[in-house]
Amino acid sequence: MLFRSFRTIQGEGAHTGRAAFFMRIGGCDVGCHWCDVKESWDASKHPVTPLDVLIALPSDADRTVVITGGEPLMWDMGPLTQGLRARGLSVHLETSGAYPVTGTWDWVCLSPKKTKAPLPEWYELANELKVIVYNDNDFLWAETHAKQCAPDIERFLQPEWSRRDLQLPKIVDYLEQHPSWRLGLQTHKYIGMP
Repeated sequence: MLFRSFRTIQGEGAHTGRAAFFMRIGGCDVGCHWCDVKESWDASKHPVTPLDVLIALPSDADRTVVITGGEPLMWDMGPLTQGLRARGLSVHLETSGAYPVTGTWDWVCLSPKKTKAPLPEWYELANELKVIVYNDNDFLWAETHAKQCAPDIERFLQPEWSRRDLQLPKIVDYLEQHPSWRLGLQTHKYIGMP
């Protein structure tokens, strides 16, 4: 179920600033109240896109495909990732980790959500841990999940967009005391890109 696809600059995490082709998959039952793509939640509102069409969407100039949602792992990602990787593309995933692993990934950004916690297998696969900071309890939430990941995982604390002015100073203070974390920003929103 393809909700939307587009070329942009990766705005978040370890690959910030790199060109990427995004596939936003429709369907999500994780239900974050602060989600900025709630229109992706209802999979029935998005057309079923044939696999061959999905695989052909990125151009030959694209190097990286980011599969995000909604929650893409509600669907079997194996055939899609296999087809994209056969084209020589690097395939990245952004997931809550709430569903079983499917697909073969070159990079995994795990962003655990309180409404539906990640399955244990995601902690081993994750290259990057991104925790959205909505309130002060999210710092403890972040540390709880970081302890389950590899010690060298890239860790990001990202202020929830609508509360960024409130949470950003708290994150900066936290980073001074916890240097294993980095500040994550939605830079694509600052520069007006999708």
